[in-house]
Amino acid sequence: MRGPRPLTRWLEIAVPAHAEAVEAVSEILTRIGHNGIAVDMPTVGAGGRGAETGDYTVKAYLLADADAFAKVSDARDALGHLQAFGLGPIGELAVRTIDDEDWLAAWKASLAPIRVGAFLVRPTWSDADAAGAIALALDPGMAFGTGLHPTTQQCLEALSTLPVEGLRVLDVGTGSGILAIAAAKRGAREVVAVDVDPLAVAAAAENAERNGTRVAVRQGSAADVAGAFDLVLANLVGPVLLAVASHLRARVAPAGRLVAAGIVRDAEAGVRDAFARVGLRLVEREERDDWVRLVLTA
Repeated sequence: MRGPRPLTRWLEIAVPAHAEAVEAVSEILTRIGHNGIAVDMPTVGAGGRGAETGDYTVKAYLLADADAFAKVSDARDALGHLQAFGLGPIGELAVRTIDDEDWLAAWKASLAPIRVGAFLVRPTWSDADAAGAIALALDPGMAFGTGLHPTTQQCLEALSTLPVEGLRVLDVGTGSGILAIAAAKRGAREVVAVDVDPLAVAAAAENAERNGTRVAVRQGSAADVAGAFDLVLANLVGPVLLAVASHLRARVAPAGRLVAAGIVRDAEAGVRDAFARVGLRLVEREERDDWVRLVLTA
């Protein structure tokens, strides 16, 4: 007769993060987390209405083994370096020990399928369906863009209404590949996805294959891609959009469009000025919870 199964111990790593920093923090914790990360949403205003208040909390789970201390130390160092990018405030990293069952429940608790525009974003273990929706199956937390963050939702909503079929599409800073996959599923004839992070490149390629889509995933940014595209997607943050504005403009074909997101309201004026200087004209603006999405054309 077998004895009881040995209890597995896990470390839960939790980092409070302002909305602007949540995806960057997610990427760092993904490096140490087992099967990705989880994101706890901030509370919502009284009565379930109004803007979100407080911070997101990004959580990762790793085995409490001999390597755990070094992994947590590396994550702390990387989080410290994020401050140089001028993102929103990032709180102190907290660690607690939990048991096997608690880890499974905590990791999956916030990963329910979510309907965004024409798309249903669901974790790979879910068989959820929604009438008429285009399913996007991802392993949440492998990289930026699980469908939870308002900026990802804004871009998916743009892809739900913009003409995509038959177009050549570039996704800059692809993260999990969610936007590239969405464009491919909406009938783009060619989709190229780039990211400077090799972990994101691997995650996006795996997710594209899992979804049965053809996406050319490469390491790099807009400056590393040749040619022009009918539609360019750039779900980045304000400081990065400022830095790559001219490179994004070079990738937009005549009469093509750029969807730019990840812009906090306070940074909007500077980003719009930068795009105007390189010859991009505003077509549409959408704001949600202090996040602004722009659609521009050449």
